[in-house]
Amino acid sequence: PPSWDRAPRQPLGLPLAPCRAFSNNKIQVELDESSGVAMMKFKSPPVNSLSLDFLTEFSISLEKLENDRACRGVIITSTIPKIFSSGLDIMEMCGKNMEHYGEFWRAVQELWLRLYGSNMVTVAAINGSSPAGGCLIALSCDYRIMAENPKFSIGLNEAQLGIVAPFWFKDTFVNVVGHRIAERSLQLGSLHPAPEALKLGLVDELVPEEKLLEKASAIMARWLALPDHARQLTKSMMRKAVLDHLVAHREEDIKNFINFISKESIQKSLRMYMEMLKKKK
Repeated sequence: PPSWDRAPRQPLGLPLAPCRAFSNNKIQVELDESSGVAMMKFKSPPVNSLSLDFLTEFSISLEKLENDRACRGVIITSTIPKIFSSGLDIMEMCGKNMEHYGEFWRAVQELWLRLYGSNMVTVAAINGSSPAGGCLIALSCDYRIMAENPKFSIGLNEAQLGIVAPFWFKDTFVNVVGHRIAERSLQLGSLHPAPEALKLGLVDELVPEEKLLEKASAIMARWLALPDHARQLTKSMMRKAVLDHLVAHREEDIKNFINFISKESIQKSLRMYMEMLKKKK
């Protein structure tokens, strides 16, 4: 993993706040030691798709922050305009061998287990559209703020691609919006524009795009005002059953994914979707 280095934050002439930064190819992280808050920014053009490399970097970054005593919370956002994350990289699921599909799916599981089970306060500052796996990242955080733009949408739209959101995606979704909304949204593969996402409780609030990070910092401060142990134990109590369910069925879930994604009908459906994306460009 990349090593920490010191990065000046203030303009020259002012005393430097203790800030540590590490950046790798796809994710940039800065930890402000005075506030205990890290900023994690996705920077993997064109659309922050969750490739195997991206997922691995994300998990390593989370692990480093989790193990750093100075860090109590992380704000997750994107450096790319109009997109938070487009979700799982279809290239990783198309035309590869079974071993690759297994490795890829294990990395998806690993990221979710780390993020959903994190001891840190996690705030998603969603500055663009966030379908499928991008939505899962947002759902896994403690709080979701989205840019107030009806052109930005969020949802688990797997059904539109002819694939099925796995049980732990579904469990995370149900825990946020409730059973009926999750059931309807998952069956239709819905992408909800920001105002609708707020109405459904999929995001907690909308703010003008230019105020997104400022608002995320204010929310983070409110969450960090509580004693860490009480908040962490409460979070663990609320989320433990869902996390344990995947841990207990992890190998079976990987096998199911490999069997499903290897089917010719599914491969054909993914190829068609990729062709459609190319035409849109």
